[in-house]
Amino acid sequence: MRKIFDIKHGVLTLMIFFIASTLSLKAQAPVSPLFEEGNTAYNNGDFFKAVTLYEQTLLTGKHSASLYFNLGNAYYRLNKVAESIYNYEKAKQLDPENVDFKVNSAFAQNMTIDAIEPLPESQLSQVQNSLYALASTSIWSKIVVLFVWLFAIFFSIYLLNKTTKLKRLFFVLSLFSLILFLSSFTIKFFANAEQENKKYAIIFSNEINIWSEPNLRAEIQFTLHEGTKVELLDSLDEWEKIRIANGSEGWIKNASLKSLDN
Repeated sequence: MRKIFDIKHGVLTLMIFFIASTLSLKAQAPVSPLFEEGNTAYNNGDFFKAVTLYEQTLLTGKHSASLYFNLGNAYYRLNKVAESIYNYEKAKQLDPENVDFKVNSAFAQNMTIDAIEPLPESQLSQVQNSLYALASTSIWSKIVVLFVWLFAIFFSIYLLNKTTKLKRLFFVLSLFSLILFLSSFTIKFFANAEQENKKYAIIFSNEINIWSEPNLRAEIQFTLHEGTKVELLDSLDEWEKIRIANGSEGWIKNASLKSLDN
C-alpha cells in the first residue's frame, strides 16, 4: 500500500508541476531601457522624444499593453489623433478590461471629426461580447489548458482511489472540470473565429471619400477623417471596402490605413 501511495503521490506531484509550468504567466514584456527612457522623457514633458523611444522599443520586438498605452498618451499630448487612437486600440486588444485604457481612448475619440453612432447590439451579441471581453484569446487558451489538466488530475484520482466517498467527490470534480473545459474551449473557439474573420484598421488620411462602388464614376456615399476605426471587408487593387460602426459600407481608394492586426 505504501508503494502504491508513493506512486500516486509522485504522479500527482508531476501533474501539478507540469500545470504550474504550463500556465505560468510571463510578464507582458521585459523592462526595456528604451521604455524606461521614454517614461522619463514623458514625465519631463518631452513627448516627441518619448514617442521616438517608445517606437524604438516596439522595433526591438517588445510589445505590451503598457507600452502601447504610454505611446498613445504621448501621441495624444502631441495632438496626433490617428496615432493616439491606434495605440490605445492596440493596448485594449492586449488588456480589454483595463479602465484607464478605455477612458483615455474615449478622450482620444473626442478629438475625431466623425461622430458615428454604433448600431445597437442584440442581447445575444451583448452576452457574446461580454464573454469575449473577459480575457484575451491567449488567456482563454491558458484557461482551457488549466481545466483539461484539472479534469485529468481529478479523474485520475477517481480511478486510483478505493474510498467510495472520495471516488464520488473526485468524480463530481472531474465532471465539473470537464464542463468548464468545454465551456471555455467553446468561448475561445468563437472568440478566435471572430478575431480572424473581422479585421479592423484606423484611418490615417486627413480626409477620404467613401464610394458606393470601387470606381470613380460611382456615387460618393460619405466622407471620413483621420482617427476613425473601420472594419476591412474586401479589397480590389487600390480599393478597400470598409464598414463603420453604424453599419454603413463603401469603398475607399488609396487610403492611408493602419491595420490593428499588425
